[in-house]
Amino acid sequence: MLRIGLTGGIGSGKSTVSRRLAELGAVVVDADLIAREVVEPGEPALDQIRERFGDGVFTTDGALDRPALGRVVFGDPQALTALEGITHPAIWGRTAQRLAAAQEAGTAIAVHDMPLLVEKGMAGEYHLVLVVDTDEEERVHRLVELRGMPQDEARSRIAAQATDEERRAVADVLLDNNGSPEDLVVAVDRLRQERLAPFADNLATSTAVRAPHEVVLHEVDPDWAGQAAREIARLRHRLGDLAVTVDHIGSTAVPMYAKPIIDLQIGVTDLAVADSSAFRQAMVEGGWPRIEGIDQDSSKDGAPWPKRYHLGCDPAVLLHLHVREVGSPGWRWAVLFRDWLRSEESARVDYRAEKERLAASGLRRGEYAEAKEPWFDAAHERIEAWARETGWSPEGQGA
Repeated sequence: MLRIGLTGGIGSGKSTVSRRLAELGAVVVDADLIAREVVEPGEPALDQIRERFGDGVFTTDGALDRPALGRVVFGDPQALTALEGITHPAIWGRTAQRLAAAQEAGTAIAVHDMPLLVEKGMAGEYHLVLVVDTDEEERVHRLVELRGMPQDEARSRIAAQATDEERRAVADVLLDNNGSPEDLVVAVDRLRQERLAPFADNLATSTAVRAPHEVVLHEVDPDWAGQAAREIARLRHRLGDLAVTVDHIGSTAVPMYAKPIIDLQIGVTDLAVADSSAFRQAMVEGGWPRIEGIDQDSSKDGAPWPKRYHLGCDPAVLLHLHVREVGSPGWRWAVLFRDWLRSEESARVDYRAEKERLAASGLRRGEYAEAKEPWFDAAHERIEAWARETGWSPEGQGA
């Protein structure tokens, strides 16, 4: 099941997106709705709130008096922590139940409508994160005009949430909602047709998205780093301790003139980990199926350089995932090659010239990759000399 995290600042129009996705067949799990459900009369969390905060935060008919409770916890970190200790387990438990039920029912796409997705650091839990992006002044206007909220309160509530920049950093998709609701619905429909539905189909069938056979090279895309960072967060969440390291490697990590492919290296203690059922299941569920038959790199020392190889299911992002043992020659060389290119402008110039030469010859995808190997072999001594001269070490290198 394709799991989507949907978020946006207060007044951004997030409810319009969730409503349209539900109309298109997705199951929507609304975090705000669940937060209200778990404190309704008869719910265990409500009894715990009464025990902790007393009758003063309840109405005469036994319902929770939300404004009264808000006054109690506002400005009191200990009281707020106590309240969250009661409500959060109930919210997360019910959310998990709803998502599990959706998957059991064969749902293709589930949407978690989560206002605090960024604040809670949850982006890595979803296959995709959608952010409804609306200018702050437009949000203030909507809160004042449509909800009757005082302007000072509207600005205060906006300021208490994540910033626009923080939300954009985790967004796989930015849905611009500075126009009309009709424009937003059209954008959602297009997104479902072009990305969400194909992604869900690929995920359900473990169908990998492969690069086109034609070699097309691109100038640097500023979003390559963001795409890699978001995918690394997902891998970290899914794999946990099974992955020792996860790094952005290859030309898009430099970044430099390249095919628009995000290469990531997953470092494991032993390739037996990569072959384990736990690892393989996590990769399949995350949308990164194993590609059998590709199990080694071109060696630079004559000995085998074994690895495992996965691709992604997202039709909008080309992913190549290389799984190698931490400290192995192949693992070390991938990071070293990236850092050498980052450091040496002449190396980038030479490598670009070789790429352009090979692409101009009309080579197809597999032929192009194989044709680059002599250049890598010839550069090997330059790379190792650079490592010795600079005292390079893979430890502590950033993604």
